Amino acid sequence: MIRKLTENDRELYIEMAREFYHSDAVLHPVPDAFFERTVQEALRSDAYAEIYLFELDGRPAGYGLTAKTFSQEAGGMVLWIEEIYIREAFRSRGLGRDFFAYLEETQGPGLARFRLEVEEGNRGAVSLYKRLGYQVLDYVQMIKDF
Repeated sequence: MIRKLTENDRELYIEMAREFYHSDAVLHPVPDAFFERTVQEALRSDAYAEIYLFELDGRPAGYGLTAKTFSQEAGGMVLWIEEIYIREAFRSRGLGRDFFAYLEETQGPGLARFRLEVEEGNRGAVSLYKRLGYQVLDYVQMIKDF
């Protein structure tokens, strides 16, 4: 099952976000305060960020985090698939594929593009994304943190 985060899920989400940010799927961990900010934004409004929880057999299996932006290059609104985390015991059971189908059905209409980034060494995720029709976008990403 895929469902939106509620206030009651705050600690569960933070626990899973910690797991994700201490895995090989990311380049470096982030401070716990960032998880709290993300929860606050997702609970405040769905204008910028949404968190979805994945459950399988009644157990918490992972989460997905999305963010919205406008892109001139894409010609409209873009849904960034910021994070997908599936706990190891639940991997290779279709949850990732189900999440993408859910997003296409519920968010896709009216959007110009779905966009995501993936750490190159995360072969399972890269393979899934390619099977779902995602293509590599040859940009060098640059950031400046404040």
